[in-house]
Amino acid sequence: MKHALATKELKNAWTSSVSALCMSVLLVLAGCGDQATPAKTPENDMQNSVLAVLQRVTDGELDNVSVIEVRDNEPEWFEVNASNGEARVTGNSKSAMAYGAYQYLREQGALSVSWEGKRVAIPATFPDFDGEKTYTPFSQRAYLNVCAYGYTTPWWDWARWEQELDWMALHGVNNPVAMEGQEFVWQALWKEFDLTDAELAEYFSGPAFTPWQRMGNIEGHDGPLPQSWINKKHSLQKQILARMHELGMKPVVPAFSGYVPKAFADKYPDAKIYEMPRWTGFQNATYWLDPADPLFTKLAKRFIEIYTATYGEQQYYLSDAFNEMLPPVSKNNRHAGLASYGKRIYESIAQAAPNAVWVMQGWMFGADEEFWDLASIDAFLQDVPDSKAMIHDIGNDRYHVWQRTEGFKGKPWVFGFIHNYGGSDPVYADFNDYVEQLKVVKASSKSGALSGFGVFPEGINNNSVAYEFLFDLPWQAQPDTSKWVSTYTQARYGKTSPELVDTWNKLIDGVFSVKYWQSRWWKDSAGAYLLFKRPTIQITEFEGHPGDIASLDAAITQLLAQADEYKNAPLYTYDLVDFTKHSVSVHADSMLQQVVLAYQRKDFARGDALLTQVESAVSRLDDLLGWHQESLHSWLTDAASYGDTIEESTYYISNARQQITQWGGPKLKDYASKAWQGMYRGYYLPRWKQYLAAYREAMKADKPFDDNAAQQALIKWEQQWIGQHTIPPLVKPSNPNAQVKALMRGFSH
Repeated sequence: MKHALATKELKNAWTSSVSALCMSVLLVLAGCGDQATPAKTPENDMQNSVLAVLQRVTDGELDNVSVIEVRDNEPEWFEVNASNGEARVTGNSKSAMAYGAYQYLREQGALSVSWEGKRVAIPATFPDFDGEKTYTPFSQRAYLNVCAYGYTTPWWDWARWEQELDWMALHGVNNPVAMEGQEFVWQALWKEFDLTDAELAEYFSGPAFTPWQRMGNIEGHDGPLPQSWINKKHSLQKQILARMHELGMKPVVPAFSGYVPKAFADKYPDAKIYEMPRWTGFQNATYWLDPADPLFTKLAKRFIEIYTATYGEQQYYLSDAFNEMLPPVSKNNRHAGLASYGKRIYESIAQAAPNAVWVMQGWMFGADEEFWDLASIDAFLQDVPDSKAMIHDIGNDRYHVWQRTEGFKGKPWVFGFIHNYGGSDPVYADFNDYVEQLKVVKASSKSGALSGFGVFPEGINNNSVAYEFLFDLPWQAQPDTSKWVSTYTQARYGKTSPELVDTWNKLIDGVFSVKYWQSRWWKDSAGAYLLFKRPTIQITEFEGHPGDIASLDAAITQLLAQADEYKNAPLYTYDLVDFTKHSVSVHADSMLQQVVLAYQRKDFARGDALLTQVESAVSRLDDLLGWHQESLHSWLTDAASYGDTIEESTYYISNARQQITQWGGPKLKDYASKAWQGMYRGYYLPRWKQYLAAYREAMKADKPFDDNAAQQALIKWEQQWIGQHTIPPLVKPSNPNAQVKALMRGFSH
């Protein structure tokens, strides 16, 4: 969490060491059922692990809260009571107690923890309080997407992971997706099957692209992968899994899904290996081993054996054989083939881990729904024991797979949302939709064996309010939104008011009633805003972004009017800057459209004037965004810091630049676009200026515009940008409130 704000109440640099536990643990039970019995854990491990989280996130300021574990057969629950100035958190699981403590401290206005910072204001005494048991019907609270390990975590060290694990605990997560460290195992596996280091160097993709390598979408993209990176992630995963275990979490770890290196296919020509269709147009093919081939069983078994020897025995194993990759089945034998695939993949896991649960993402059933009709899904799942499967239905902000499959026909499953795609960061969420969808699924007779709730972002470090809201839903499925906002702002800013809640209601209308930021995909082009997409004169056809820009701008005006009351609340300013970022970006998109229209009409004076306004607004926004936690500077600095040599650091910088721009293949450009300082002024704006200059010249000369030549020139410019090894400095704004006011003055309604 580099470059974050720091004050007495906002301490972004969380300590990575466990503070000495100075609080007493009560040894008597209170408010528990008659059948509850005290837990017998070595050295009060249950209490100590939860208290350690609370101590870390409060920097050791919490000495008047204790925790008590009870053992019972009830669904997970917590209860908080306070007397004599001290609070007591009781619960029947570590995650329940950690979440319960955080929920209580938020309600007291004493603690707010987010990716961009935290506010700690623990009172000397707590008022007397008699709480009630709060239950969750969801035994799994899942978190993270396999893609987050490319879009967010490739340069994380243990200090950053410890922060995230504390965040998970406070938000009740107990079933996280844990994908670090697997290249160490893959490397060992492939060497057992005679692949050389040189061949693996051709196989492994670069650090920012490892998730898609693992899922069989790509091979050897922007590699090779340094051995030092593999070794660091190996050590890191040991620490991550150990901490997850301490916190009572049951991680989801990888299993073999059938994808093999090309070198393996060459070495075993008699094996039944399919060359798969190129994912999104990538040049390199990927290769999938048929589960009926005896080698599949051997590889799958050895992978889990090596993984277990390296990281310990696990319960949940993720194997996605067909993530945006269609199964190789014939028309005449389609359902029998799918049934065989499903049965054999399950058995390949069970042979090495008999008690394991096969986890698969339901994403493929939605993303490729033309292939995955109900009969095909039934066939794929039919021979997998219900108790040995778990489906993460991750994409309910886009697809409703559970309804189409009638709750996955008896397989346990986790209902959830992706929310964030590509680590891209427009400001949006949909509070009401989350509540309504959860209400519908819980009441449905077709929800099947629904057992969990999850949030599966492809990238994090943005829109933290959405995740704060979402992870409350497993415990309070029908929150009063106004009351929730009041509690949230009180905890986050140190105080709240009816005026501030009214402002947040406008924010909900403006940006937090958007189910999916669908305009990030437009005419086969990614990018959160038009400004972020590779330029095209077709933008005149763009029909607008979701959300209500007028409500957003009105809310920003109100936030500015109240800013003096919150001058000691850095997170208030952080949010004000974030909302302004979104507003200015949306307005800039409209102005870019007007520039192109003006040039088409040959009103060059008008077009030039509008382009000058765009340049001014975007440049000033870039200055303002130095207030934020993430920037091009931080992304590249973290990448460079991961290198052990100058050569490694240089490579990591290029790899990091590649991912947030061209990505790879012909379709994924700008998929991971970032609203960061350094990107607005240094990448998006000059790219548009270059393109519009060429377009203006053609219109001025009354000649046909050669769009293909202009696109090729842009690609060349992008490649030059990616090849730079410099890291732009971070420039902090001196007076963000004044800068917001000046910026927004030009967009008043």
